[in-house]
Amino acid sequence: MIELGVNLDHVATIRQARRTYEPDPVWAAVEAHLGGADGITIHLREDRRHIQDDDVLKLRDLTQIKLNLEMAATDEMVKIACRIKPNMAMLVPEGRQEVTTEGGLDVAGNEAALKDSVSRLADAGIVSSVFIDADLRQVEAAARIGAQVCELHTGPYAHAFHAKGRDPERPAVIAELEKIRAAGDAIRALDMRFNAGHALNYFNVQPVARLAGVRELHIGHAIVSRAVFVGLREAVSEMKRLMREAQAHACTTPR
Repeated sequence: MIELGVNLDHVATIRQARRTYEPDPVWAAVEAHLGGADGITIHLREDRRHIQDDDVLKLRDLTQIKLNLEMAATDEMVKIACRIKPNMAMLVPEGRQEVTTEGGLDVAGNEAALKDSVSRLADAGIVSSVFIDADLRQVEAAARIGAQVCELHTGPYAHAFHAKGRDPERPAVIAELEKIRAAGDAIRALDMRFNAGHALNYFNVQPVARLAGVRELHIGHAIVSRAVFVGLREAVSEMKRLMREAQAHACTTPR
């Protein structure tokens, strides 16, 4: 059954705008859990622009569902992960000037360093994930470094979907979805877990959720944006319902 990991970075972004104590990401995690989230994702950036070290500690101790820690593959972040022991650590590229993650990690170009990070995480009992583009070369490199999970970058698909009038049947949208499907098949063939995320929302999520073998979708901005109007618990519930409906439809549609 497909699972939903809710990214709470934007809750911390609102808090940090005033450098105050609210809204509390821990409270948000509880609301997300009650709405049906299967996991919580947070990105501890090197510049600490939203999630802070204390948030990671509190969420690790108080969250009753899976905690996925996004992080750069730096010595500092690997040490923090090994100490805190999230359920999963996802290695992502990180740039100080970017607003959000702009692309997948170049695993193929940095195999030695990333293999060392994955090995250190594994020794601490932490599942390692890599955030990569839907590129077979990167999938194969992820397997070589020992990653257990690959999260495919769905941004290009989401941007094509929006640019083409939210029409899933447009050739450009189909082409991007096909890249994700092919990469997902390769991930599974190499005995890794197939996850996906980035820029998914209530309009474009279902074609991705219907893909064979996708285990988790990680979604943040769209859910927190909708929560402004309907509350976080309801926003999570709506997204989870769309995902489960899409998967159920895929299972009953003749091939």
